[in-house]
Amino acid sequence: MPKKILYVEDDEDTRNLVRMILKSNGYKVITAYNGREGLKKLEEDDIDLVILDIMLPDTSGWDIFQRIKKDPRNRDVKVAFLSVIPVSEERLKTLRKSGIEDYITKPFDNDDLVRRVRRILGEDRSIRGNDKEDTPR
Repeated sequence: MPKKILYVEDDEDTRNLVRMILKSNGYKVITAYNGREGLKKLEEDDIDLVILDIMLPDTSGWDIFQRIKKDPRNRDVKVAFLSVIPVSEERLKTLRKSGIEDYITKPFDNDDLVRRVRRILGEDRSIRGNDKEDTPR
């Protein structure tokens, strides 16, 4: 069964692009236009990963992240940001300590996006540290 990703993004072109990229790599992608719609869809489905834009029409991605993490039903849901707002390495460390899996900056490379999603979902062996088994000696 394919992993389910919820992508919350108000820009229709970006939303459709990310959906197409991830869907073509075997993921089931559910999208939402704003935070309220995203939280509703999260309640309705068994989501593995939520990717949030920071700037949404009704709230911020950060507020949505905090609401997701406060709900015990979402304890296994992973969350990442995909935003045009750049962050420093120090800020990224703080975000990771708070439970954010990754912070991807727009514009993004399609292959890099897929690689990072695979890592978050535990599907990329080389990033998890198992690459030594595949290295010729």
